[in-house]
Amino acid sequence: MSDLLSKAPERTATRVEGFLDDRELKWGKHKKIKVGKVFHNFHCKTCDDQRTFESGDELYCLGLDEHTVSIDATLRCTACQSSVETWYLVASNEHISGFSPEVRIERYTENLRDRAERIGKAPGQFGDLVRRAQIAYDVELGAGAMVYLRWILESITYEVAEIAGIPTTGKNNKRLTFKDLLERVNEERRIIPQRFSSNGYKLFGELSEIIHGNSTEEEALKKFKPCLQLVLGVVEEVNRDNVFAKAIDELGWGADDIDEIAGDAS
Repeated sequence: MSDLLSKAPERTATRVEGFLDDRELKWGKHKKIKVGKVFHNFHCKTCDDQRTFESGDELYCLGLDEHTVSIDATLRCTACQSSVETWYLVASNEHISGFSPEVRIERYTENLRDRAERIGKAPGQFGDLVRRAQIAYDVELGAGAMVYLRWILESITYEVAEIAGIPTTGKNNKRLTFKDLLERVNEERRIIPQRFSSNGYKLFGELSEIIHGNSTEEEALKKFKPCLQLVLGVVEEVNRDNVFAKAIDELGWGADDIDEIAGDAS
């Protein structure tokens, strides 16, 4: 079980040793469980370095039903003892109190309390927005996660237009629609990856449709990761252009580690 919790938010089902002594933990009942220590790597703000945070020997488990429990863990930095909290909703298709249930993490939440940050998130504008999108996704706020993805797509399009001197207004100094601006920017300085160059605005429309409530949260969560990869593909495309790469660096966008961000989010 400790390995499963340490790999959160990964949701792969794993068979574990029984941790409830073959007795159902009734709804609302608490129990201390010993399943081994939980470990997570974070960037500790006190140490200003990557550190391993570990739990104590006992975790707190709350019964929800015969298939589901809630587990809380307090983790401390092994160097400075700064503490953060993590929470796991653990479920099984079998009786979770059995001898060797197959379990999975259905939900995972961190309360880092401004004491730590996730590893591998680039600083700057894009790193921050991707981090916010991922946090919203982790707590199953699909539409909220998509807001940040659209924000990234809009921001980079307007910034490229400004850097390249591409007008953002049309006749009578009227602001261009985003569709028209995206097409104009992409014609002059290709920012949409070739593999979906004809569908750049379709991606924006997909994000907008979800944000405006034209799909369910379940659909939004299902579409988050592919949409994230497409949005990051735009950032990567812009970053490949030496002119824009220099401008991005000067703006402090923190896009140099975008491949790492994409890998962490997949």
